[in-house]
Amino acid sequence: MRAIRVAIPAMDELDYLPVTLDALSCQQTTLPFEVYVCVNQPDTYWDNPAKFVICEHNRQLLEYLRCYDSLTLHVLDYASPGKGWKGKQFGVGFARKVLFDNILSDSESDDLVVSLDADTKVGPGYLQSLADNFAAHPDMQAVAVPYYHDLNPADEEQSRAMLRYEIYMRNYAINLLKINSPYGFTALGSAIAMRAGALRKVGNITPFQSGEDFYLVQKFCKMGGLRLFNSECVYPAGRYSDRVPFGTGPAMLKGKGNDWSSYPIYPYTCFQPVSEAYSHLEELYKGEYSAKDNDFLFFLQKDLQKKDIWSDIRRNVADFAHFVKAFHQKADGLRILQYVRAKNIQNTENESDILIFNIQRWLPDEVPSWLIAGNSLTSFPARLLNEVRDSLFRLEQVLRIQHHEFIHQ
Repeated sequence: MRAIRVAIPAMDELDYLPVTLDALSCQQTTLPFEVYVCVNQPDTYWDNPAKFVICEHNRQLLEYLRCYDSLTLHVLDYASPGKGWKGKQFGVGFARKVLFDNILSDSESDDLVVSLDADTKVGPGYLQSLADNFAAHPDMQAVAVPYYHDLNPADEEQSRAMLRYEIYMRNYAINLLKINSPYGFTALGSAIAMRAGALRKVGNITPFQSGEDFYLVQKFCKMGGLRLFNSECVYPAGRYSDRVPFGTGPAMLKGKGNDWSSYPIYPYTCFQPVSEAYSHLEELYKGEYSAKDNDFLFFLQKDLQKKDIWSDIRRNVADFAHFVKAFHQKADGLRILQYVRAKNIQNTENESDILIFNIQRWLPDEVPSWLIAGNSLTSFPARLLNEVRDSLFRLEQVLRIQHHEFIHQ
C-alpha cells in the first residue's frame, strides 16, 4: 500500500467540512494521505433565487479550501458558474464518481480509497486503523465501516428522529447477520474504504443521485473480499436534509412528520424464509427443493420472471460451491430488501412490540423495562432510545466480526 486517498463530496457544507478536515489533519498514520473534495451543485442553482444561499455557501467554501494548508488537498470545483452539473447528471452519486475517477487516475491497485462525507467525524487513528485492517487481511478488497451517529443534545426532537432511524438500520442489519446472509452490511457513503484495484474491477461507483453507496458495497459483496468490521468507527452527523431522495436526512424529515412507513422495524420472522432457503441450498442444487417449498424462492421466481431459474444455473456451474455463489448473485441484498418489504406489508404489529419481540430473541437480558408495547418509538425520550441504540450497536459489532469468520469458513 503506497498511499491513502480520502474522497469527500460537499454541497452546502460550509458549517461542517472545516471540522471534518481539521479531524483529518490530526490523523496519525505511517502512510502519506491526500484529501479530495468535490464542491458541487447543479449549474441552474445560479439562476434560482431560492438556491442563492447554497450558491453563496459553496462559493465561500471554495475560497476556504483554496487557502487551507493543513492537508494535501485536491479541490474539484463543480459549483462555480458554468462548472456545475448539467441536465439530469447531478447529486452525491455523480460527485463520488468524479472524486473516484480523479483518485483512480493517480493510484496503484493497492492504494487505499476512503469514502467520507463532509459532516463525518473521525478519530485521530482512523486512517491508520484502515491501513492496518487491509494489511492484516490481504484478501480483503473493501470494508463497510461501523458507524455511530452524532446527536444534537440541544435538539431533543432531532435526536429522537436520528435514533429512530439508526435503530431501523441496526435492526435490519442484525436480522441479516443473524441468518448469515452475505449481504449483512449497512452501506453509508461516509463509511466505506476499498483498494483502488477493487474499485476499478467493479467498474467504479454507479452515479445514482442517492443510494449509490448501497450498490457499490453490493458490488464488492458479489466480487468477494468485503469485510464488515474495523477497529475504529466513523461518526456521521444526525441532521435533517432534503438534498437527496432518501437516506438519513430525508428519513429524519419524514420522521419529523411522524411518517416512518418507509423505515419500519422489521420482525425477525420476515427473514426466516430467506434463512430457510439458505439452509436448503444443497437440495436446491440437486433439484430436490423448489419455489413451491419456500416463500422467498417463490418471490425470486416472480421477480426474475423465470419459472425455473435454478435448473438453468445448475447446467452452467461446475459444482455446488459455484451454484451457491450463483444463487447469491441472484438473491442479492436488493432482492432481500424488496422481499422483506413486501412480506412486512401484511404485518399489523406496533413498532415497539416488534422491537421488544426482536430484542427478547437476541438480547433477553437487555429488554428495557420502559419500552412499553403499543407505543411509537419516538414517543420515548432520546436518552432512553440511546440505550437501545447502544445495545444494538454492541450486538452488531460482535456479529460484524463473526460475519467475516463465517464468509471465510
